[in-house]
Amino acid sequence: MRWSDRPVWLLPVLATVICVGIGLAVFLGTGGQGRLAAPTAQESGRALIGGPFELVNHEGETVTEADFAGRPMLIYFGFTYCPDVCPMSLQVMAAALDQLEPDARAEFQTLLISVDPERDTPELLAQYVTSEAFPEGLTGLTGTPEQVRRAAEAYRVFYRRSEQDGSMAEYLVDHSSIIYFMDRQGQFVEAFPHATSPAQIARRLQRFLEEEGSGSSA
Repeated sequence: MRWSDRPVWLLPVLATVICVGIGLAVFLGTGGQGRLAAPTAQESGRALIGGPFELVNHEGETVTEADFAGRPMLIYFGFTYCPDVCPMSLQVMAAALDQLEPDARAEFQTLLISVDPERDTPELLAQYVTSEAFPEGLTGLTGTPEQVRRAAEAYRVFYRRSEQDGSMAEYLVDHSSIIYFMDRQGQFVEAFPHATSPAQIARRLQRFLEEEGSGSSA
């Protein structure tokens, strides 16, 4: 089911508040599955965000981080049944890229990594990522619960099935709402928290390309 077809409840409003709060909590820092370390943690001058993963793309193919090497990436962790926060974030990503020149826009790979592997099959993701409101060329990734857990841990992403939801069809997943910007080698560049404007993201992406071209570190 497409996110736009879902009924309008009170839960979407609560989900927005939860996701924003969780995103702030992740930046302030906690620890463990569902309480992951702060994205700003660093080792040897480099943020401890990102790393190897093995997932399944929306075409049913097993992929790793190596399949995306060579292009800077914008990565969002969400799920297709998300009523508002996830589609809004993907629309922000698309709006930011639309502010770049076509050649610059084509440099970036966009990824949606599902935090709901039980429902988000490759087939469902294949339908979801084609929305005209989302970035062109958006790739959906899912996998086993263990594969998703490892990817989320690498990116310090919080996610947890909402305890108040009992129905398999209608439950929500509480999760941090952050767009991760990674360079061509899969190294962390910046994290854009929920409510970052498309213009702010576009300026950062443009600056990254300009600094690359001048030989400066992004």
